[in-house]
Amino acid sequence: MDHGENAVKYTLSGEGAGSIFTIDQLTGDIHALVGLDREERSYYTLRAQAVDIHTGVPLEPESEFIIKVQDINDNEPRFPDGPYSASVSEMSPTGTYVTQVTATDADDPTYGSSARIVYSILQGQPYFSVDPKTGVIRTALANMDREVKDEYQVLLQAKDMGGQLGGLASTTTVNISLSDVNDNPPRFAKSIFHLRVPETAPVGSSVGRIRAHDADMGDNAVVEYAIVPGEEGNMFQMVSNGQDGVVLLRKTLDFESKKSYTFKVEAANAHLDPRFLHAGPFKDSATVKVSVLDMDEPPVFTKARYDMDVFEDTPIGTVIGSVTAHDLDASSSASLNPGDKFQLLASSSLGRLNKVLSS
Repeated sequence: MDHGENAVKYTLSGEGAGSIFTIDQLTGDIHALVGLDREERSYYTLRAQAVDIHTGVPLEPESEFIIKVQDINDNEPRFPDGPYSASVSEMSPTGTYVTQVTATDADDPTYGSSARIVYSILQGQPYFSVDPKTGVIRTALANMDREVKDEYQVLLQAKDMGGQLGGLASTTTVNISLSDVNDNPPRFAKSIFHLRVPETAPVGSSVGRIRAHDADMGDNAVVEYAIVPGEEGNMFQMVSNGQDGVVLLRKTLDFESKKSYTFKVEAANAHLDPRFLHAGPFKDSATVKVSVLDMDEPPVFTKARYDMDVFEDTPIGTVIGSVTAHDLDASSSASLNPGDKFQLLASSSLGRLNKVLSS
């Protein structure tokens, strides 16, 4: 409608009128007074009207319109949950799922490529890979060994504009640990163990400890010990105590009868993983030599009771009989020979043979 020159002016009302937007009263042009941020507010609803410049009477009905803020790429992607921690089993094949990360972008996903994110690994290759669209991280190297390296730090980048030049980017870290599997057998540090035990040790007492080392951890490192069946091993038994195998005495010992025992022991994993049985056997063996220590034992009489006859008038100091004792030790500071004779000295319970006996 033509209202004639300088006969009309324009007014503006609604969201942000006068503070964010202004209208040229003569031309009706609308201008922004401040910078606009689509991520704070994406559109404004305003109303404009032409009125008589002199009377202010509306010359036409009020018009409502929407100003939509057009997006530009002014926000970089962000990882709201970073940094991340994840775990994957050691010895996993290539392509095993580890975790998924997600970045967000505050720009308008419906306009251009400002919010189209592409993921890439900046640090962590060749061990891991990431799907550029989904952010799924997988193993890129097969059979990573926890016993060689158990922790990895992956530096991950998210870039908008589809990853193209000029896109905005941010990074996050993903700390990946390798969880243990039973892929290592127990191993003895040496092939023979020397133990010593006194011949007087009681049955059931500990003779000594041996240990096999397992590079795995937790249940995968539990070791069970056993004596390999054999004649000399029957004198002993083994029990598992933590990481150690304890050798216990099963029968009484006698140094004079047998001075040492030699037998084999076996250490085996208690929990096997079927996936790695081909790498077995998951056990090891070693030799145990037990030396019996000689202990100082008292002489032993050949009989528990000796009966001797003596005449009543036998002179004092006369030899009236002999007793025999054996020293069971192989070497003794007071050795005795069979047949040695001793002068009988009566104990206090028998009286002293210090005078001639008479009727």
